Amino acid sequence: MLQIAIAIIMGYLIGSIPTGYLIVKAKTGEDIRNVGSGSTGATNVKRVLGKDWFFIVMLLDAIKGAFPVVIAYLFLTKYAQYGITPVAAAIGVLVGHSKSIFLGFTGGKSVASGVGTILALSLPVGLITAAIWGAVTWISKYVSLGSIIALALTPVLMWAFKQPVGYIVYCAIGALYIIWLHRENIKRLIKGEENKVRE
Repeated sequence: MLQIAIAIIMGYLIGSIPTGYLIVKAKTGEDIRNVGSGSTGATNVKRVLGKDWFFIVMLLDAIKGAFPVVIAYLFLTKYAQYGITPVAAAIGVLVGHSKSIFLGFTGGKSVASGVGTILALSLPVGLITAAIWGAVTWISKYVSLGSIIALALTPVLMWAFKQPVGYIVYCAIGALYIIWLHRENIKRLIKGEENKVRE
């Protein structure tokens, strides 16, 4: 149980590192939570710093998501063979990114960091998830729609690639959590009021 607790705490603290907030603060002095959607994620960073920083923040958040999972797998080995400690770290990341202890429990919507955790758990599933996100976002022009669809498919992809049950359950719970974080985006999508990533 100690290793599981360590994995969760490690994942949460690393997930809590507010990448987008720190970059925008350093470059402009602004608090990104006062801009656009108020999220600290890559999509909101794009509104302030442009497309290049969108991709940089997305990549950094994905690395932030993958790192604790890899550490848990390599060093918290008591339950690693069952997928428990890596999944515990991944859960910590999702909560940390969206409820950062460093930002008064505010944050982003855990998409890039969530994909990072999936890449660390199963590289093929993570790459396919990223590809689906990219394709849906490009076609629809809605980042939120790409995120919702890509994450919703992750449990099925984990199952198709015969990954451990714990990974499948994590992806199902994680997808529901991330979709819940997008509830306002979903309302705007239904009303036709959601912002497009490009015109």
